[in-house]
Amino acid sequence: MNRRKFLTSAATIGTALTTLPSGRALLGANESTTSDVKGLVTGKYKLTPPANGSIPVAILISEALNVTDFSGPWGVFESVSVPNATQEPFHLFTVSEKAEIVTSGSGLKLKPDYTFANVPEMKVVVIPAQKGSDAMIEWLRKVASIADVTMSVCTGAFKLAKAGLLSGKPATTHHDFLDKLQKEYPDIQVKRGVRFVEGEKISTAGGLTSGTDLALRVVERYFGREVAQTTATYMEYQGKGWIV
Repeated sequence: MNRRKFLTSAATIGTALTTLPSGRALLGANESTTSDVKGLVTGKYKLTPPANGSIPVAILISEALNVTDFSGPWGVFESVSVPNATQEPFHLFTVSEKAEIVTSGSGLKLKPDYTFANVPEMKVVVIPAQKGSDAMIEWLRKVASIADVTMSVCTGAFKLAKAGLLSGKPATTHHDFLDKLQKEYPDIQVKRGVRFVEGEKISTAGGLTSGTDLALRVVERYFGREVAQTTATYMEYQGKGWIV
């Protein structure tokens, strides 16, 4: 069921479920709480949605998956509404190396929709922080060239780096791991104090909620600023780091 229709239905019958996340504030020396922290963007930013059908989005999952890195982009893409559209703008699914249940770092259990062997065509690939595998790295090397956007969140950037997809490119990751990324991959132009770094086909977000900003930016690249802002408003998301 469409998430908006579900929420409307739930409100109608007077049912409300609320989950409040908890955890420490994550701020480093190179990160600011002010609204002027933005993303770095590419000149060739526009993406063309298909004339018919939804944009397929594959979200990679494996053991020790970070839930915020996963749920932020998922929540953005499932909340997009395009005027006069006859289908959902984005079609979301999960993919993993095997068809086995994946347990996140906090104990959430997820069953992947597809494996690397049978996953359908995708236009957007999302890589949250997670354990990963050599098979994941090989799969990324294959799909990054054919996807419109391959985007990492948090330390998911290390998966792109290991696959050689960030070589010679600007990139970012969670502020606690910027030095590690620079040390292990000196050919990467590590950017600090930004919400995300956008490339024409490869993009990287900082930690956790930065993935929400980057996902909103991807929405803007496909459908424009107004649709992206409507999505953020619907989500009651007040972050402005995606507006560049």
